[in-house]
Amino acid sequence: MSTASKPATALITGASSGIGATYAERLARRGHDLLLVARDAQRLQVLAERLGGEYGVAAEVLPADLTQKADILKVAQRLREDAGIGLLVNNAGVAMNGKLADADLEQAEAMIQLNVVALTHLAAAAAANFSAAGRGGIINLGSVVALAPEMFNAVYSATKAYVLSLTQTLAGELRGSGVQLQAVMPGVTRTEIWERSGTDASALPPSMIMEVGEMVDAALAGFDQGELVTIPSLPDAADWDAFVAARAALAPNLSHNHAAARYK
Repeated sequence: MSTASKPATALITGASSGIGATYAERLARRGHDLLLVARDAQRLQVLAERLGGEYGVAAEVLPADLTQKADILKVAQRLREDAGIGLLVNNAGVAMNGKLADADLEQAEAMIQLNVVALTHLAAAAAANFSAAGRGGIINLGSVVALAPEMFNAVYSATKAYVLSLTQTLAGELRGSGVQLQAVMPGVTRTEIWERSGTDASALPPSMIMEVGEMVDAALAGFDQGELVTIPSLPDAADWDAFVAARAALAPNLSHNHAAARYK
């Protein structure tokens, strides 16, 4: 993630609270300078001052509302042009609750803008910058609902399936470039996202809810181990390997010049 002994600057979106703020603390502890992005400039500034004081790193604040195109482009331009940035934590995201038929579609559109469109712009900018430099890392925050979409809201689950697919494809595109990709797929994590989405997390079994610090520590351990996909709750990595192998087994039969006999 760096061409020198000091780690590269990490740009973290959604950094004012929850998973993003925890990534900021853990990466500052590792010696990364920080570029913190979120809408809440006041919370960002308090976090930046605390982390800079505790860990002796530079912590810059870049307020941005990533549901707004102009702000997306502002952050993307910084990612493309700043050679000091070598790690992107694409964390900003929101959730919503309820059935699609009953949904506020303006709210759904804003969620797609943040969870998909903004994430894509920033991943593209980081890919261009980092691959040109021959180093760097892109961490995209997904969710286990990408693998079990029936568990939660349709649009949210679909946005997280997009995050997984984008990360897997981008990893192939950047193979050999020196840029490391990771999709982090948490289960239920104790953050503000549930309250904001109107979901009562307290109604879930406590055994399903992971504390945010433990989740981020596991995700960073997976990154250190070179995992493309990290599922912090998954006890046996062989289960994921079996899932990948089953998907690969479909590949020879996904596209033929005639329909399968069972459809005739």
